[in-house]
Amino acid sequence: MAFSKQQKEVIVDQYREWIDKSKAIYYLTYKKMTMPAINDARAKLRESESQMHVVKNRLFTRVLEEKGYSFDPKTWEGNNVVVFAFEDAPAAAKALTEITKGNEVFAVVGGYLDKALLDARQVKALADLPTLPVMRALLLGTILAPASQLVRTLAEPARGLAAVIKANSEKQTNAA
Repeated sequence: MAFSKQQKEVIVDQYREWIDKSKAIYYLTYKKMTMPAINDARAKLRESESQMHVVKNRLFTRVLEEKGYSFDPKTWEGNNVVVFAFEDAPAAAKALTEITKGNEVFAVVGGYLDKALLDARQVKALADLPTLPVMRALLLGTILAPASQLVRTLAEPARGLAAVIKANSEKQTNAA
C-alpha cells in the first residue's frame, strides 16, 4: 500500500515520539502472523506497559539514523515488529521471552537499551533480570540492613541491663 508524503511524515513523527518515550526498544521478525497471535502478544506486552507495532522498515530506520542509533541494514529486511518498552525494560523483555517461547510466529532479533545495540542473546539476559519493583525492594533491603543492625546493636546493652534488673527483682520477690 502506497502512502502519500504527508502520511509518511505522520508515521515518522509517531516513530519519533515512541522512540523518545521508550526506555528500551526491541525488534522481532515474524512469519505467518495471525491476528490471534498478535493480539495475545499485545495483551502480554500491555501488562508491562509496552506496545508492539508493525513498522515500515525504511521509515523506521530513517528515524533510528536520525536519533543516532546504530543498526545493521540487513536486520531491517523482511517483516519486522517493534516493541517499545515505556516503563520497565526487563519486564518487556520477559514478556517477549514468553511470547516467543514455543512460538513459530515471532523471533527476537535484537533491541536497544539507552541507544546501546543489543543482540537476541542480550535481550534474553535482560529478561532474566528482576523486574523494577523487585530491584527496588532489593535495593531498599540493602540500604536498610546496616541501619537495622545498628539499632539492634545500640539496643542490646539496654536489653541486657533490663534482663539483669528483672532477674534481680524476681530473685528478691522469691526470697521474700
